Amino acid sequence: MDDAHLWDAPARSALSHAAERLHTAGRVAMLLSVAGHRAVDPEFARLPVVRLDPLAPSHADALLDEVTDGSTDPAVREHLLAEAEGNPALLLALVRRLTPAELRGLRPLPRPTADAGTLAAVAGSALTCPSADARDLLLTVAAAVRAADGPDVDTRLVLDALRHLDPASAPTANPLPDVLAGAGDRLRFHSPLLCRAVHATAVPDRRRAAHRALADVLETDGQPLPALLHRSWSLSGPAPVARLADRLAAVAADGTTPASHGLRGTAYARAAELTADAPVRAERYTAAAEQALLGGRPDRARPLLAAARDCAAPAVVRGRAERVRGLAELRDGPVGDAHQSLLLAASLLAEDAPAEAASAALAAADAAWAAGDLSSCLATLSLGPAPVPRDAAGMLGPAAPDAATGADGLPGAVDLAGAVDGAGPGGVPVPTDPPGPRHAAGPRHAADPRHAADPRQAVAPRHATAPGHAAVPGHAAVPGHATAPGYAAVPSAVLAGGRTGGATPRTDAGARGGPGGTRVCGVVPDPVRDHRVGMRALLEGRLDRAAPSLGQVVERARTDDRPETLLRAASAALLLGNVDAARRAGARALAATRQSGSEALVPQALEYLAYAELRAGRHPQARAHAEEGLRTALRAGQRNTAAHHQAVLALAASIEDEPATVARHVTAALATARRHGLAQAATLAEWAAARADLGRGRPQDAADRLGLLVLSGPGRGHFAVWRLAVPCFVEAAALAGRPEDTHEVLTDFAGWAAFGADPQAAAQLARCHALLAPPDRADDLYRRALARHDEAGGDFERARTALLYGKWLRRRRRPREARGRLGTALAGFDRCGAGVWAAQARAELRALGAAPQGGGAGTLTGLTPQQLRIARHVAEGATNREVALTLAVSTRTVDYHLRKVFAVLGVRSRLELARMVEHADRTRGDRRAGDRM
Repeated sequence: MDDAHLWDAPARSALSHAAERLHTAGRVAMLLSVAGHRAVDPEFARLPVVRLDPLAPSHADALLDEVTDGSTDPAVREHLLAEAEGNPALLLALVRRLTPAELRGLRPLPRPTADAGTLAAVAGSALTCPSADARDLLLTVAAAVRAADGPDVDTRLVLDALRHLDPASAPTANPLPDVLAGAGDRLRFHSPLLCRAVHATAVPDRRRAAHRALADVLETDGQPLPALLHRSWSLSGPAPVARLADRLAAVAADGTTPASHGLRGTAYARAAELTADAPVRAERYTAAAEQALLGGRPDRARPLLAAARDCAAPAVVRGRAERVRGLAELRDGPVGDAHQSLLLAASLLAEDAPAEAASAALAAADAAWAAGDLSSCLATLSLGPAPVPRDAAGMLGPAAPDAATGADGLPGAVDLAGAVDGAGPGGVPVPTDPPGPRHAAGPRHAADPRHAADPRQAVAPRHATAPGHAAVPGHAAVPGHATAPGYAAVPSAVLAGGRTGGATPRTDAGARGGPGGTRVCGVVPDPVRDHRVGMRALLEGRLDRAAPSLGQVVERARTDDRPETLLRAASAALLLGNVDAARRAGARALAATRQSGSEALVPQALEYLAYAELRAGRHPQARAHAEEGLRTALRAGQRNTAAHHQAVLALAASIEDEPATVARHVTAALATARRHGLAQAATLAEWAAARADLGRGRPQDAADRLGLLVLSGPGRGHFAVWRLAVPCFVEAAALAGRPEDTHEVLTDFAGWAAFGADPQAAAQLARCHALLAPPDRADDLYRRALARHDEAGGDFERARTALLYGKWLRRRRRPREARGRLGTALAGFDRCGAGVWAAQARAELRALGAAPQGGGAGTLTGLTPQQLRIARHVAEGATNREVALTLAVSTRTVDYHLRKVFAVLGVRSRLELARMVEHADRTRGDRRAGDRM
């Protein structure tokens, strides 16, 4: 029932009474919708509430396509999506307001697009206000929000401004109008749309007076940036005001002024609006776009770039704008387009801003890697020696007190590369395909959008010399240096995020030799240069040259808490195969990005952590980080990052008995990966689907899937990932009776394992050989594999080897030895939550006539208290929703815990769970009766 809040109180009470008793009526549901701009009516207060979030960018995009038949001009599309802010009603109203010519970009859009009339029509009766005092309160809150770091504002600020607005009044925030909510000393609108509508529909003179009052209060409180913004909004007319524009830009550039990236971006944009000089206006719009990108709002960055493009500007400003555009595409667009934008940016910046050009070139290398074009990646890294800048190179942002700023208040450049997808866990060396006739022209899948990798996402370990392989085509090995023929490294340029209050302030730390103030052989430490040198060396197979440069990046993070430095360190650690260091740096980076307000970096930091945990075999931890990373990536409009988080979630779920979850994440990852050319995410997702088949005892299906990924041919998976799937393929092929298919890939995998950088590879190789060996050799190979696992650690892989060894022993009629190996495997699977594999171990133990350890009937001790409560309710026949209502938790929480219950107990249905709980209760009752006797 829609708009249930419009019913009268007795009707609402009756409706609520019926809804509370629906659980007695069987499978019947009632869905009520109420207005989100006001508090829920007391009659509905006891019903579960699901608040509808704004549409995700992909869903808003799909809605726009549906109502316009896909005919909207790309620039107009970006503008409409940014204006609607995920509100479907407003998006539809904006489409109705525009003419077909305007939608197709043939005529300029009206300004503002979301005008007062449109906003008022969407808001409807919610804008009705009974008194002048209430209208002033709403207007002052709406005006204050425009220069706030979030959706809420300080109650004291609002009341003080109301006193300035009307000195004779005695303003109060009690009682509040329905459209406002109070929490402690903060006020906010229930709906962002209403906030905008209140501001836009106010009488212009009264609106300017409210901004003037807020500016007076904020100036007294010593808050210059929001005070200047409100002062600028109190002006009448759109005429440029040079002095105020310069002051706004100067304060936005001041790193000592506490402010978020979003607020700095707002200040730069307002300064641009007040600037008459076209080149300066373009520079300020570009600075605003950079801050929007850092704040995790690429949807706001794109319209600002369009505004900058409309102004005549020098090459350096156009280069910075192109760099922002490329970085936005790298995290949420076709990575091939991002590569071209970033190359153009590097070219435009080369003469006037060589340090920024180097950073843009490094990001272009990431995009080439993401597109699967190794030759372009290496060519980009070889464009020229990286400069040794006085400060960290990058985008416009707030400057430190000792930084030189221009007369217009614009700061020196700041390295922003950590804020993009260019540097993630994909910063891990990965083997390239061996050279030969098929590879003479470059990587195998350079032109196939399904196989374009995202540089940050590789989970492959670092690699070594592959015996018998030649060096990367076109790059001869240097005599006397160890090479890793046929192997390459995932590029990982990091665009720095910045300290609290904006992007990283420029300093003279580089000239002093880094955090310790020391020089090494007269070379100024430079993280961009070190990363570029290390990546290029790994692409050329020269680990001895790569390790010192990347090691410096890792070491620098020991004494530096800046998010960008920590992200670089996590990426470099993964490049070097140091998973523990990557986890430490990733965890510190996550804390630093949250503290600094760099919203664009949070999904990336979580991605580092998820891949590091995955490589360490800590699947539950990887899943936890990827779940949070997926939410933050979608919220920040980073669909490419979200696709990689989906791939991690698919891999994590593939070891549990959750086929529907695996399929959901695989489908989501592939949808974006194929559209944007993310071959790495695509290959990881397809590997996850195959591993789920293998875990559920379907080796033939798994071998078919994995064969497409690992065997030679046009469909082979991305070179950064396919070798990771080789052990699964060998196992599936051996169990499916197709051992002849494994010889080629096993030879290649042996070269990888010989390098010694991945501790698990040697054990996996011995396991693969054991699967294929005759009986007189298999026993020794299994033992050798287990010994290697003991050295490397990792419960899941060791348990898989123990399971295969136990199966082999049982079939050789050695039950006592088999029971020990299978029990060890079961314990390992239980420890890491690998429910589907634990089920295999239990089945093997039952075939031996042994009671499975840790998961036999009547054993509920492995459940947490919450899981046990949920299990008992489900065993009694309650639905997930009924359990949620009983325990006062969300249905999603019940779903999550119930999956864990199924995995821990090794059950596959609610009926099996009910039987196990019943048996456990009966066993416990019998034990108590025996104790009393």
